[in-house]
Amino acid sequence: MQQLLDYLAIIAFAIVYFTTKDIFLATGVLMVGVTLQVIAYKVLGKPIGNELKITFWVSMALGGLTLLFRDEAFIQWKPSIVSWVIALALLGAHWIAKTFLLKKVLGHALQIPDEKWKVLTYGWALAFTFSGILNLWVVENFSMDTWVTFKLFGQMGINFFYIIVMVVYLVASGALSEAQLNEGQDPDKNGDQDDSAIANSSDGSNK
Repeated sequence: MQQLLDYLAIIAFAIVYFTTKDIFLATGVLMVGVTLQVIAYKVLGKPIGNELKITFWVSMALGGLTLLFRDEAFIQWKPSIVSWVIALALLGAHWIAKTFLLKKVLGHALQIPDEKWKVLTYGWALAFTFSGILNLWVVENFSMDTWVTFKLFGQMGINFFYIIVMVVYLVASGALSEAQLNEGQDPDKNGDQDDSAIANSSDGSNK
């Protein structure tokens, strides 16, 4: 259910764009979709993560500028800005607050030492930075149709690849085991969170 909510806005954006070829109408639909996603989280009593908050406010700001100035460049920059803000948040929390945001999100499911959280923090920060650069490269070198397709499928696939790399690293380094995954986990309360926590930390840049 939660994973469906996370992708509804971008799916609606793509459907409206490819149906109408109107990027401004699709942008309006995206803004409504992200707003409804936040409302749904509130109604369902689910916590609104930082990545969704970033996505919401950036969508409102850049989506609003897109519609106000009738310039699609604003909405095309949105995935890059969201990715870079998340990367900065990961690094800033580590450098300034001496904490690991990933540990706050995944710590209930993964019992690993702080040195591994440090590696994951730098790894995901690098991944988000690269995603932002890649988005702009697609914007500058390909058509709007290609960019919308990349936004829907390309970045989703890239994020899935990042998750696989993270899991392979944890397994190869001996940090990930069934015992560590199950330790401290309440299946009744955390079942849904465990299945989607890693994915949710990377979904924000897709919207």
